[in-house]
Parts: sequence; structure tokens; C-alpha cells
Amino acid sequence: MLGPKMWFSSGLLLLSAAVAQGKYIVPGARWRATDGSLVNAHAGSVLFDNGTFWLFGEYKTQDHPEGGGVAVYSSPDLATWTSHGLALEPVEGDPYISSKNIIQRPKVVKSESTGQYHMWWHADNSSYGLLLQGFATADTIAGPYTLVNATAPLGNWSQDFGLFTDYKDGRSYALYSNGDSVEGRDVYISSYDKGVTALDQVVHRFDKYDLEAPTIIQTDKSYYALMSHKTGYRPNNVVCFRADSLSGPWSQPWIVAPLNTRTFNSQSGFTLRINGRRKTTYLYLGDQWDSNSIWESRYIWLPMAIDDKKKTLELEWHDVYDLDVKTADWRPVKGKEYYAKDATVNGAAFKQEANFASGGTIVTGIEGNDSTVTFHNIVGTGKPQWVSFYYQNIDDMGFGDQPGGSPDRIGGSWQLRRISSVVVNGDTENVETLFQRDTHKGIILSTPLQLTLAKGSKNTITVGGLYNGFHYKGADLDKIIVYPPET
Repeated sequence: MLGPKMWFSSGLLLLSAAVAQGKYIVPGARWRATDGSLVNAHAGSVLFDNGTFWLFGEYKTQDHPEGGGVAVYSSPDLATWTSHGLALEPVEGDPYISSKNIIQRPKVVKSESTGQYHMWWHADNSSYGLLLQGFATADTIAGPYTLVNATAPLGNWSQDFGLFTDYKDGRSYALYSNGDSVEGRDVYISSYDKGVTALDQVVHRFDKYDLEAPTIIQTDKSYYALMSHKTGYRPNNVVCFRADSLSGPWSQPWIVAPLNTRTFNSQSGFTLRINGRRKTTYLYLGDQWDSNSIWESRYIWLPMAIDDKKKTLELEWHDVYDLDVKTADWRPVKGKEYYAKDATVNGAAFKQEANFASGGTIVTGIEGNDSTVTFHNIVGTGKPQWVSFYYQNIDDMGFGDQPGGSPDRIGGSWQLRRISSVVVNGDTENVETLFQRDTHKGIILSTPLQLTLAKGSKNTITVGGLYNGFHYKGADLDKIIVYPPET
């Protein structure tokens, strides 16, 4: 990441301070804050204020997967994040923000009329029986935020929540689905009053599409609304609508990522417009949920290719990319590929013909410590490097297609991920864990790890299987790509 100075929107952001060259953006990685802890701000949003980006999101732990409050982080470059603790802390006994409540999808906007920062979110009880929008205020962006109230928007229900600010006139809008009942299943765009303290009217209703996780990205000519289907924590095909005006008419929806990738195993949540000195870049800020350990969920932040003439929007997958927030230029980082067809297998692991894989071969049967695959002659630098593991995992797939026999399709438990062990240069005292979400038959996706390889070309990487709660199988492997160190 390089430097800043531009406008950003879904919330419009103006950046002016210079920053030093920093880190890459790596979708699906374990993002570390400057103190070494995992970035813990799920289903979040980004706001720019006084030369700094601020990320707000759900704080989730093993003890408190819900009701943990809202975490806040700051960054000069959208890649290097510093924790500032909880912006909104749970209050025991409170009917809306206790640790037993649902505090989801927080969004923050600055109210120009009050001079305060206003936080809105989906406020609920553990049974999703309230379906309200929470509202809290703070004098400083990092908080602490104080609850004002939780209300039914214009007398309706509210489940998944989003917030959009039009960069042309500064007006803010709430985006929300209104529940799962037959009377609901709509998504609303409703405008706020000037102070962003209450909603004043419905601008548009997406009638009976039964979607959730709404977010809007704005170009000079169009509005694009991205939404997810309702499949819980299982990923699905995010769709997009287009319109010339927020009030519509809106187009028919289309799918924004390659079919059967289920939006690269992610769910929509927020979008960001970066209007730099050279160009305008649009980012999709999605979540890769892990239902087995929700606190281990990851972030899928990807560039979006938008063509207003063709009226299209598509997500672009890159394992690693470098974004200069000053110019809005970004580039995919190039790495060196190592193919499973050239690796050695051990135990019951074996190479199998696969016309969809690199070189027509994939390694399958990876399990435990005895059935492994080893990649040889890997070039390292002696510094931490991102390594992407390209794999196939057909445990789940779902929605009409059958899994690959594990788990049992009759009465079995669907599994969203396998876990592989990764060992560098035979050092079994230091085993890395690689989470591999389910894909589909013939669909290759990737997941990254940051590894330190010895300087030179004699490195090995061995992949086995770890226990995911049900078995010790690792996913089938196609190849790995080793990327240069971050500058």
C-alpha cells in the first residue's frame, strides 16, 4: 500500500495525508493488527476521518460469538490496522446492547449538523424477535459510543443493515432487509433526516426478492446495489441491481462472481469508492464466514470492475494486490507457481487426472500426518511471504448438488471447511493451519498463509490434514503460488 488523497464512498471519504509504503491486501488471510492480534471487526464498514480510515465491525470471540460489541481499528492505507478496542461496549442488563443481544453490521457516519459520530446497526435479541435498528452517538470517532435508542424503521422490521452516503449531495440512506416472515422478505432504501438521527421516508423497496446484506456503490452515472441470498453462514451467489436513481427503476439482478464460486466464498456487506488522482477504484468488502468457529471468519476485499456503458459490475479475484490509496491505482502482485503434478506424494495421497487443474493433475487423498504432498525447490527470501494454496474441497457444495461422500448426504452434517497442516522444510515443531472452505466439483479456489522460507531455492512445503471436528482430511491440491515479501 502506498499513499492517499481522494474521495471514498459508501460513506464518502476524502484523504489528504501522505503515508509510507506498506502492506498488501490479501483476501481471506489472517489479518494481523499492529499489536499482532487478529483483526476482529466482522460485517464491518469503513469511514474516513481526519486523514485516517476507520474500520468498525462485530467483535466476536469463542465465548461471545454474538453480543461482543463493536470493535474499531484505524489505518493510513486500508492494510495496516491499529486496534482502538471497543467503540460500543456491551452493557449488562440493557435490553438492546447486552452481551446476550445481537449487535450486527455496524455502520458509522459523521453528522454534520450535530458534529457527532452516529453509529447504526441491526439490534436484536438472540431469537431475532425484535428486528430493530440501534442508534448510538459519540463525540470522537473511536468512541465510546452511547446508546440513544433502538427503533423499528418507519414502523417496519429491520434485519441485515447497511448505510450508504451519496457523494454528490451528502445525503445518507439506511439499507435493510425486513425479516424472514411471509409479510417481510423485502429490502428497503430509506433516507435519513439531515442530522442522520432518524429515517424520514422510504425511497425504494426491492419487493419479495428475499435478500440480505445490502450495500450500494455509486459511480458518476449509476447506483449499484449488491445483496446476498439468505443461506445463513453458508456462502451463496451475491447479486447486483443497477439504477440511475436510488428511487429506481432498478434492473433485474445478476450474479457478480464466477458461478459455483459462491462469490469466492463470501457474503456482501460494504463497498468503497476510491476516487484518486489517476483513476476511481471500487472495492467490495465482504465476509468469509466460518460457522464452526465464527470468530475465525475472514475478510474478502476485492476490486470491482464496473462498466457504466455496459451496465455491468463484476468482482475480480486476486490472491494478493497492492493498492495506492493516493492515486487509486492497484496492481495484482505476481508470484511463482509450483504445481502439484510436480510434487511428491506420501502414504495414501495420490495424483489424479483433472482436466480443470493445472497441468491436468490434482493431488487427492491428503489426510493426517501420513498421507501428504510435498512441494520442492521453492525459492524463498528469508522474510515472511504470502503463499496461496489452490485447492478443491467438495464436502458441502449444497443447494441441490451432492457432496463428495463426506459427510454422509443422508443425515450427515454439512461442513464448510477442511483444515490442512502446512510444514516448511520439515520443521514439524512449527505446524501452520490452513483453512480450506468448500468449493465445488471442478472449482479451484485459493486460501493464503504467510510463511517464512529460507533464503535460496531448496525450500520444501509439506501439506497434510488436521482435525476439523469430523475428520483429518485436507483438501485436494492443484498448486501453490509464492509471492514476494511485502515492502
